[in-house]
Amino acid sequence: MLARRSVLAGAMLLPLAAHAQQDITFFRILTGGTVGTYFPIGGLIANAISNPPGSRPCAEGGSCGVPGLVATAVASNGSVANVAAIAAGTAQSGFVQSDIAYWAYHGTGIYQGRPRIDSLRAIANLYPESIQLVVRKGSGIKSVADLRGRKVSLDEPGSGTLVDARLILSAFGLSEKDLKAEYFRAQQVADNLKDGTIDGFFTVSGWPQSSVAELAATTGIELVPIAGPEIDNLISQFSFFSVEEIPDNAYRGVAGVKTVSVHAIWATSSKQSDELIYKVTAALWNPATRKLLDSGHAKGRKIRLETAFTGTGIPLHLGAEKFYREQGLIR
Repeated sequence: MLARRSVLAGAMLLPLAAHAQQDITFFRILTGGTVGTYFPIGGLIANAISNPPGSRPCAEGGSCGVPGLVATAVASNGSVANVAAIAAGTAQSGFVQSDIAYWAYHGTGIYQGRPRIDSLRAIANLYPESIQLVVRKGSGIKSVADLRGRKVSLDEPGSGTLVDARLILSAFGLSEKDLKAEYFRAQQVADNLKDGTIDGFFTVSGWPQSSVAELAATTGIELVPIAGPEIDNLISQFSFFSVEEIPDNAYRGVAGVKTVSVHAIWATSSKQSDELIYKVTAALWNPATRKLLDSGHAKGRKIRLETAFTGTGIPLHLGAEKFYREQGLIR
């Protein structure tokens, strides 16, 4: 009996030993606040590209990710903070607004006078991010110009939203001093609108954003258009902005508006190995990943191979570029 138990124990240890011998690579994807769009999309992608030891092979209905890779979506302060972490090597990748990525790489805009982050590279353009100005229903705020003297959250320091909010205010001849500006985190700003601490807030994300959807259902909100000749001039000045429209009932009972958008870029560092980023890119565009993206958040359906490097504003990582060349997308 003792011998039989020893044989069984040895048999059970064999796969564990095999897993221990397989290298594990941890790959962090910095996202944004948990109530935004970056976080759920990051979770979908992390799940898709992961293939930890012990997973069933893709051909058997198991993981189709990168063998040995354990990817995690991590909440963060947003684009500016994500760029800093990628540059410092404390994260392997992160989601970054296209405008922030462009400025960081070229050392212009908000990075004027600071060292260029010339190691920043793109894995893929994911989807357009709408700049949304959300106000309490009945607030009387019908345009950006109406924000003068009102209590408005521009998002927290380190976020791309704060940068874009400042640009939009400037386009209309306003600055933070003309408002009662607040800088609340995305996770708390909905509660601030509910309790009347603020009259409105800016957010940059793919619609529908969960916290805004909840406000539409419980508190009553309106979307303020970000449009007009002021915005036309802004777009001519900054090519990373695009005209966008949020349709009626994107949020229940809320009229749609014209606005502007930037792109959500999945960025990494040139210091990450070409082989790893090639495999990560291939896993992103695996047909199994397509199923995950189509069945998750609405913006997942906007992540398409044919627009994989549209509006990135920074060079592709060599590993990603190799994959796109093999697909015939780069000649």
